[in-house]
Amino acid sequence: MTQRKKVAVLISGRGSNMLSLISAAQDPAFPAEIALVVSNNPDAGGLERAAGFGIETAVLDHRNYKGNREAFERDMDALLRSRGIELIALAGFMRLLTPFLVNAWKNRMINIHPALLPSFKGLHTHERALETGVRLHGATVHFVSAEMDDGPIIIQGAVPVLDSDTPESLGARVLTVEHKIYPRALALVASGAASVSGHKVVLSREDADLAGQTLLAP
Repeated sequence: MTQRKKVAVLISGRGSNMLSLISAAQDPAFPAEIALVVSNNPDAGGLERAAGFGIETAVLDHRNYKGNREAFERDMDALLRSRGIELIALAGFMRLLTPFLVNAWKNRMINIHPALLPSFKGLHTHERALETGVRLHGATVHFVSAEMDDGPIIIQGAVPVLDSDTPESLGARVLTVEHKIYPRALALVASGAASVSGHKVVLSREDADLAGQTLLAP
C-alpha cells in the first residue's frame, strides 16, 4: 500500500469541515493522514475536537505578529515542515494568505469555499446567492492561488435554491455538500489522481466521472 500523505488542516473556528476530513481519514485505505491541526485562534473549538481524535494541534496566534502577515506565515511554514507535512487543507481558516505561503505550497494547498466559484467569491455567499436569484448554489474545493477564492477547481457540489430559503437554511444544505466533497477532493489530490495543468485540474481517467462533474444534492 502506498504511504499516506501527511496533511495539516488549518482552522479558525469549530472545524466542521475538518471533522469530515478526519472522519474520512479514519479509513486506512484513505490516501491521506490528518497529522496536524493548526489554528490562528487559541479559542477555536476545532482544536479540542481534533485533540479528541489524538491528532496533534498547534496555535499560531496572528495577533502576536502585529500585522506582519509574512512573519506569521514564515513561522507557519516552519511548523508545517518540521512535522513533515505534505499537503495543507484550509477549513474555515479566516486569514488572507500572502504570496509567500501560497507559492511555498503551490499545488499542495487546497481550500473549500461555500459557493460555486467563480461566482460569489468572498464572504456572505448565501445571502448574495439569494439576493441574485440564482437557482443553483453550492460549494467548491480548489487549489489555493495568490488571488482570494481563486485557483484551479478540483470538485464542486450543487444544491437547488428554494423560494422559501433563508441564508441559514441554504447554508445548512450547502454545508452538507461541503462535508461530502471535501474528503473526496483531498483523496483525489493525495492519491495523485488530480493534477494541475495551467489553470485547470486534470483528473486521471478512472476518477473523471466521479469528480469532474458537479454533484447535485437535494
